[in-house]
Amino acid sequence: MGEQISFADFLLSIAQDASPPGKLGLALKALWHDRRGDWGQAHELAQKTMGKDGSWVHAYLHRREGDATNADYWYRLTGRAPSQNGLDEEWAQIAKALLNEADD
Repeated sequence: MGEQISFADFLLSIAQDASPPGKLGLALKALWHDRRGDWGQAHELAQKTMGKDGSWVHAYLHRREGDATNADYWYRLTGRAPSQNGLDEEWAQIAKALLNEADD
């Protein structure tokens, strides 16, 4: 996946940068775009991301969209139960996990 950045630097990039850092994997880039309000780009990147990381982001995106049935499908692929957390809390949980940081 390449070199990672801290969660704080990830948030700073979202606030300041025109595009996500190139060293991020596709799942993190999807979360970056989602936080910037570009669900379409986030979804496109999530669809290109293989494995459980991409499926987790994909599940979150469909949950954000309000499509619980589709979200449940993607959660099943991750081996996770659908999140009961708020969307912002789940977003942070996923980002921290993908950045290999402990969830507060």
